[in-house]
Amino acid sequence: MVTINDIAKEAKVSAGTVDRVIHNRGGVSKKTEAKIKLIIEKHDFQINALASSLALNKRVQIAVLIPDYDTENTFWKSPTMGVLKAKDEVKKIGANVACFNFNQFDEASYVHQLKKIITSQPDAILLAPLFGSATRVLTKELDQKEIPYLFLNINLEGCNNISFIGQDSYMSGFLAGKLMRLSLEGKSTIAIMQTRINLDNNHAIYNRIKGFEDYFPTNRAPINVINVNVIDLDNTKELKEKLETMFIENPSIKGVYVPNSRVFTFANAISSTKINDLVLIGFDGTDKNVMCLENEKVAFLISQQPFKEAYEAIKLIVDFLVDKKELDERIYSPIEILTKENVSFSKHNK
Repeated sequence: MVTINDIAKEAKVSAGTVDRVIHNRGGVSKKTEAKIKLIIEKHDFQINALASSLALNKRVQIAVLIPDYDTENTFWKSPTMGVLKAKDEVKKIGANVACFNFNQFDEASYVHQLKKIITSQPDAILLAPLFGSATRVLTKELDQKEIPYLFLNINLEGCNNISFIGQDSYMSGFLAGKLMRLSLEGKSTIAIMQTRINLDNNHAIYNRIKGFEDYFPTNRAPINVINVNVIDLDNTKELKEKLETMFIENPSIKGVYVPNSRVFTFANAISSTKINDLVLIGFDGTDKNVMCLENEKVAFLISQQPFKEAYEAIKLIVDFLVDKKELDERIYSPIEILTKENVSFSKHNK
């Protein structure tokens, strides 16, 4: 990719002179201006204010705060890869991206990392606000320091974020309710798996459950919904016992709704004889979830484009900082329905 420095060398002028021509700031002779414009046209150079910033030795600093991932919680791997790809691209044109991670089940870890970022005083922050209460407190400090921030994946109301990019969590839950209703016959009971202690502090999960629950009375569906608290998903023996007890106490359960990326955990914990009589719906096309989808343990996955969301978020911040581009308040990703039949064709799978 041709840069301002490349054009300056070919025209035998300074990068600042090229920048003046690009942005029509004057102070350049007509002969030199014409020569620079011919070189720009020859290389099909796309005018980019960030490239100008690089030529003038100006760089922008972007901090990213998203959850870490492991073998059991892999959703955030895709956004991480998206950030890294964007980081590599924007570095070439004058932006530095520093990545910070936190334990998504530990609010103290989140607060520590966000405070660390604030102390470093970046030009902007890309933030996954998993902990609502802490985020509202700390973003007030960001507002005071005039550090802009963009929310990724979770749209937390009541903050002054420059934009949000991600899925409409309420509508994704509402859609899951519709899929569940269409998959069941007659009166049925559906179990919603609650896997967070402070549910109202995680707005994406909260809205997915709210949307799911709202579907049934809205459409007069003969469905009974129960909420089941299952916090420790890594204790396989305890999980199996709790699910077995749940089915004994509620024999009319025909559907299980998991409003996060761990539906595979439940699918593998339910007995093979029982799971054949159930409709399981979960979220996100992670490898383990897709395997359960292909093995027909899971009926549907509600998916999004986490790699693309994170990648585009970095580009949006660059546009905001350098080109002073006004961003849309909300940028929603498509709500995708993955099934056994179409998962091999999905963008996520690729």
